[in-house]
Amino acid sequence: MPRTLFAKIWDAHRVAGTPGGADLVAIDRVFLHERTGAAALNSMAAAGRAVTDPARVFAVMDHIVDTRPGRGDATLMPGGQAFITETREACRAAGITLIDVGDRDQGIVHVISPELGIVLPGVTLVAPDSHTCTQGAFGALAWGIGTSEAEHAMATGMLRLERPGTMRVRFDGTLAPGVTAKDMALALIARHGAGGGAGRAIEFAGEAVGALDMEARMTLCNMATEFSAMTALIAPDAKTFAYLAGRRHAPAGFDDRYWATLSSDPGARFDAEIAMDAAAIAPMVSWGTSPEHAVPVEAAVPRGPARVHDYIGLEPGARLLGTPLDAAFIGSCTNARLSDLRRAAAVLRGKRIAPSIAKALVVPGSMAVRRAAEAEGLDKVFEAAGFEWRMSGCSLCFYAGGEGFAAGSRVISSTNRNFEGRQGPGIRTHIASPETVAASAIAGCIADPRPLLAQIPSGTVAA
Repeated sequence: MPRTLFAKIWDAHRVAGTPGGADLVAIDRVFLHERTGAAALNSMAAAGRAVTDPARVFAVMDHIVDTRPGRGDATLMPGGQAFITETREACRAAGITLIDVGDRDQGIVHVISPELGIVLPGVTLVAPDSHTCTQGAFGALAWGIGTSEAEHAMATGMLRLERPGTMRVRFDGTLAPGVTAKDMALALIARHGAGGGAGRAIEFAGEAVGALDMEARMTLCNMATEFSAMTALIAPDAKTFAYLAGRRHAPAGFDDRYWATLSSDPGARFDAEIAMDAAAIAPMVSWGTSPEHAVPVEAAVPRGPARVHDYIGLEPGARLLGTPLDAAFIGSCTNARLSDLRRAAAVLRGKRIAPSIAKALVVPGSMAVRRAAEAEGLDKVFEAAGFEWRMSGCSLCFYAGGEGFAAGSRVISSTNRNFEGRQGPGIRTHIASPETVAASAIAGCIADPRPLLAQIPSGTVAA
């Protein structure tokens, strides 16, 4: 019987069923971060439970660490330093690998896990972070869990789960110039709603998905949680294998013949299917307080709930293009990889952000991304344009680090969420691709990146 990619991975990890109909599923990797890591490990220790296999558990400092140059354990978050020091002590006591604040591999969990080859095709990977689905770009079953589930996974190597339904989302056709994986995700969510994939395991497929590089595939899978999906995944292919070759935790001489079997069989049935025309997608920008509140950058603001219009300060029918901005942010597990920084820098090269932009930040997704960008001189491009060049971390993707924009600021952001207060009290966030953020920062208002992208000589943006 033809099976989906999801079914192949799930069935390979199903240890047993339960009387209630749920499954016990083996967990290959657990990733912790400092916001919840100490709580999980200390709770286990208090209960007298040990980590069953410390070699399969990793932790990183990413969520509340300061990203200003010269940082240490201190953060702007009240009490934040205790999260860091307690997680460090708990990881040491449990014998698990910690990628600490000053480590050369430090970065956002969903950026460094692929960089280090910790996520691999066919594995199950969990972390107490909703954007763990990012790593499904490698054909892994990766999803976010709670702190108590992390304890369970570390103590038993398994989790009790209801088998989710499946959905295939096909992006057929070819993306137009200046349109990215971020725009694909926002177009999908805008059309089918933030609950469109509720609870399901989504497989992204189609010509446009196959054409994406690995970093763009991560962006697409990252946004699946904004579609309410349990997870998302993409069948591994030659691009996946080439990306993983030589990574520290990837097996040497890996068996890509097995990995190549990790795809949905012809005729495999999904519980739901959606088809999108990739060629019809334009650069997208959010206008409201949910990722589903997104429209093509040239479109007018549609009518939505009154509360949303009140918060965001844009009336129905207003023109999104030209909306004045106060700040710009490039970062997060969605769009802070090297290819994202290259594309944004290409737009900014030789230009300055508008005087009305009071604050503009670039926060690389990892220290490895930061070093690679500096080797190409991208840091100088950003700084010359008026952006701050930061250390890696989650930063102003959200407010947990204690740093924010001025109250009430309107921000263009490469992040994944535009909820009320997500980037600080009263902050009005418009999410978009890195190139749209860069073009908007130059204009001082929401701008279409395509005219600036058209001025960039072909082949000058490094692959």
